[in-house]
Amino acid sequence: MTDPIRLPGNERMSAAVIVNGMAYLKGVTPRPEAGNTIGGQSSDVLAQIDDLLAAAGSSRDRLVACSVWLKHAADAAAFNAVYDGWVLPDALPVRACVQAEMVNPAFLVEVQVTALTNA
Repeated sequence: MTDPIRLPGNERMSAAVIVNGMAYLKGVTPRPEAGNTIGGQSSDVLAQIDDLLAAAGSSRDRLVACSVWLKHAADAAAFNAVYDGWVLPDALPVRACVQAEMVNPAFLVEVQVTALTNA
């Protein structure tokens, strides 16, 4: 077993932890500039995930699992419209999607992924 590599996050969490060929990313929430629509927030979150995957030595084609939290279940179709354009059809991860009360009421979505690294 190798020692984990931790990508800097904040005072509560790492942005990602890489261990034994796997990258475990934090739950990613939208930045303020993403706006207050599910489409804008979803696009922002998935773009941040792309950046974190790259920093962790991985990419979308290496996804293993994806967890999605939506503030409103009615936003599932709009989220899926963005997600379906982002995820690679030949590299679909397992996925869970649930409605959840968000800690920050401005957040409409949070996404967490796990991926194999390229190492």
